[in-house]
Amino acid sequence: MFGIDSPELLVIAVVALVVIGPKELPNLLRSWGKWMSQMRGMAAEFRGHVDEMVRQSELDEVKKQLEGASGGLDLQSLDPTKQIKQHIQEGMAEGDKAWAEAKSSLDNPLAEPESAPQIAAEPAPAVDAVPAVEAVPAETPAIAAEKPAEPLPESKPAKAAAE
Repeated sequence: MFGIDSPELLVIAVVALVVIGPKELPNLLRSWGKWMSQMRGMAAEFRGHVDEMVRQSELDEVKKQLEGASGGLDLQSLDPTKQIKQHIQEGMAEGDKAWAEAKSSLDNPLAEPESAPQIAAEPAPAVDAVPAVEAVPAETPAIAAEKPAEPLPESKPAKAAAE
């Protein structure tokens, strides 16, 4: 504080106590504190006024630059609310379109949707295909050799079976 070290401050305090006296010293320190707070308040107010003047001068310079730049700046084009409104309207239009499509698909349930995948029909397996081979356990080779394979019954048409 003001380049005064603690030993020097102690010497000043002792001298002030001897010269002023112990009765008047607290009153003197109190009035000195009030005076210092008033000075600090005035300095803060002055600093605030200076900062305000600097800020105002900077704003004036920026305003002059904006007005001088290519015939002025159109502040209406910089309005972000127009862009926001435009995006909201586009989203609402897309939502209305999707709603109409969903409603039309519910109104006409027999119509096939455009996005349904097309599945190619696979041929059905023939009934008279190659007979299945029976699995013979490895433990009983003699039994498998003794028993001959039974032929598959031939399918007859329904009329012939009824006669």
